[in-house]
Amino acid sequence: MKNQIARLMPYLLLLISAVLASWGILGLLEYFVSGVVLGLQNEKFPTGLQFLHFFSILVTGAVFIIGYAKRWPYTPFATIGMYAILATLCFIETVDFDAFGGGPTRFIPMTIEYIVYLALSAYLLRSSTMRDRFHLGSELA
Repeated sequence: MKNQIARLMPYLLLLISAVLASWGILGLLEYFVSGVVLGLQNEKFPTGLQFLHFFSILVTGAVFIIGYAKRWPYTPFATIGMYAILATLCFIETVDFDAFGGGPTRFIPMTIEYIVYLALSAYLLRSSTMRDRFHLGSELA
């Protein structure tokens, strides 16, 4: 069972990254093309934040997909760096612009998002599957 999960996790990460990249592309398309309305923009966010939001989501997905395909050894670190950027944007959007509906419950989705980033980061750094894929030393284990 553990081996099956280890074999499936890279594909789950690729799927998550593909969803992120697609979401980023669609958000930027809606941002730049006035006739495209997909409902992805948040009217509470300033224009610059909207752009950073979708651009960062696109880059996060693309970094992992391209890095995985090319076996780029810095992929885990670049991906974790992008998770940190997304977490920072999430904090700003949640605290300053009432993302997730505002009120005290808005911190629940933010906390869940942070836990997911931490879990994925730990997997990227500690998994033997990822260390082998990206030729990382065992000192990260």
